[in-house]
Amino acid sequence: MSRTARNLIYAVIVLGILFALDFVFKGNMISPYFVRIMMLSGIAITLAVSLNLINGFTGQFSIGHAGFMAVGAYSSAYFSVNYGAPLAESLGGGMLGWLVSLGLATLVGALAAAIAGLVVGVPSLRLKGDYLAIVTLGFGQIIVVLINNIESVGGARGYSGIPIVKSFFWIFLIAVVTIAVVYNIINSAFGRALISIREDELAAEAMGVNTTRYKVLAFVISSAMAGAGGVLLAHFDGYLNPKSFEFIRSFEILIMIILGGLGSIVGSILGAILLTVLPEALRGFAEYRMVIYSLLLIVLMITRPQGLLGNADPFKGWRARRRNKTRTEAEEITAEDTRDINEGVNKATLGERQSDTSLGKGDGSK
Repeated sequence: MSRTARNLIYAVIVLGILFALDFVFKGNMISPYFVRIMMLSGIAITLAVSLNLINGFTGQFSIGHAGFMAVGAYSSAYFSVNYGAPLAESLGGGMLGWLVSLGLATLVGALAAAIAGLVVGVPSLRLKGDYLAIVTLGFGQIIVVLINNIESVGGARGYSGIPIVKSFFWIFLIAVVTIAVVYNIINSAFGRALISIREDELAAEAMGVNTTRYKVLAFVISSAMAGAGGVLLAHFDGYLNPKSFEFIRSFEILIMIILGGLGSIVGSILGAILLTVLPEALRGFAEYRMVIYSLLLIVLMITRPQGLLGNADPFKGWRARRRNKTRTEAEEITAEDTRDINEGVNKATLGERQSDTSLGKGDGSK
């Protein structure tokens, strides 16, 4: 089976699972509160995996992810309110209307965040060291100040009236696409260049890697995916507030990837789920909730400073087994072909000998 066909089968299976889960969750078979936590976990996964691309795999230090998230959230919300909703109505509403509207809003938000990432990344990533951290921190604060003073998106009052789309399918579709994009990047020549930059940037430059180009491209992709996460958040509750994108939000996403393990996709997923579910699980402890939450994080970071998974990739073993299986099958096929060829050669040689023998006998009888 070709790689394209195999990937197509995987995509169909994933879409089928997401459709089935979306149907179950919409049917009130499960508590709406649990469904809400699941959806928030899906948004957190998108944000954590996207940040791990630049912080974990590329070795750069960005602490302004919430800024790109805000750009995606507000630009998509403005589009949905002023253009998306009328477009959905013109298409008759229903499934087709909201799908087209939300799809375009996601594209607008991701593109706006990518442009912001390019503007921030080009000057700051030419430098080495912690300059990116300083620039992204300033960028995040600037975005919050700008939003507070732009009345067309509500200013400090917040932006309301955003079309609400609480779709498990859409949220986890974006999360799965984010995971797939990062996974394929890391397992490509592009990804190997990023990892070489993380391990030793000077050595990577000496080997001919255009480090600035690769860092900027990774940063733009990471920013675009953060913008997509912002789109999901904007349409989840139908309301945005500038305070939701202050530095503490960037810090929360950073904790997710450090807790899960820098350089681990599965670790980012686990960290995102854990830091989304844990505060809710501790809600019954009232005023002690945040104390217990903080203590648990401190204990985890002391006992596992490299994160829950470090930079381990649980898929490596599966990929190695798949490669070994493919190699074994290829060797078996080659061996069978070799045997067939040898048998054919032997038969041909035997036939020639028998022919020569019969000719010799014929000459002797004459």
